[in-house]
Amino acid sequence: MSLIAWFAALLLVQDPAQAAPPAQQEPPAVALEEVVVEGRRLEELTRGCVDDVAAPARNRGLARWRGGVCVGVTGIRRDIAQHIADHVSRVALQYGLRPGDPGCSANVLIVFAEDGQSLGEAMVERRRRVFHLGVGGLDRGKAALDDFRYSDRPVRWWHVSVPTNAHTGEVGIRLPGGSPPMIPGEGLVNRGRWLRDDLNKVIIVVDGEKIDGVGLPQLADYLSMVALAQIDPDGDTGGFSTILNLFDDPEGSPGLTGWDRAYLDALYTGPSERIRDSDQTRQLLRNLREARAAGDEGCLQ
Repeated sequence: MSLIAWFAALLLVQDPAQAAPPAQQEPPAVALEEVVVEGRRLEELTRGCVDDVAAPARNRGLARWRGGVCVGVTGIRRDIAQHIADHVSRVALQYGLRPGDPGCSANVLIVFAEDGQSLGEAMVERRRRVFHLGVGGLDRGKAALDDFRYSDRPVRWWHVSVPTNAHTGEVGIRLPGGSPPMIPGEGLVNRGRWLRDDLNKVIIVVDGEKIDGVGLPQLADYLSMVALAQIDPDGDTGGFSTILNLFDDPEGSPGLTGWDRAYLDALYTGPSERIRDSDQTRQLLRNLREARAAGDEGCLQ
């Protein structure tokens, strides 16, 4: 089946209906020791999940979008591209982000190709400065960039983030040709005080030859997840319920899960300053406990 024919067929697929919530049952009485053990187990699982999933730039905190996102999709039929862009924008809106106006300059670029690896190599070869500005701490470094270029994954992505003054919104490091940023009375911003990490751009390449058997709604949710958070492409996510398992288990990954939404909510409601893995773990743990209390047992397998 050709790539265009495949996308045309998938456009007819509707988002799956939301499953009915499980019937509420009176929780059985348990001993205090069991509660403590279960709490520790959930905390350990949550810490492991964040360790496996989070992929910030080297020596930086977890980055997130501020203000708005402009999603551009290219390489496929216009109506399908618009469907994906609209879906990613709707997910972003749920976390307080403003979708870009028509004609905006894309900071989330999703490119479909018949050969994702060849396109990845060509993009880095021809426009390397788009991926790496020559300043440390804005991306995951050379080894990760080589992985973007040469991997055979169905979807590959590259995040660029920028340390920013959490109070003024100004860039908090010296960029090529610029001067060191200063805060009156506080010294150099890039000593680490009052910094946060903002996503600057995300480039996603989808290999059209390797997504056979994946539904369009599922793919759009997967792209939303990697567009909104710095996800480790090598992370081991088989132990918990997430859309990130899509290409290992298409039938078992119908869309964004309770865990995915809890993770994104933890990221976008985290501290206004720099977010460390430990911050994300604590907030995610709170979200998962709340989800379980509400009857959602699917957040962790």
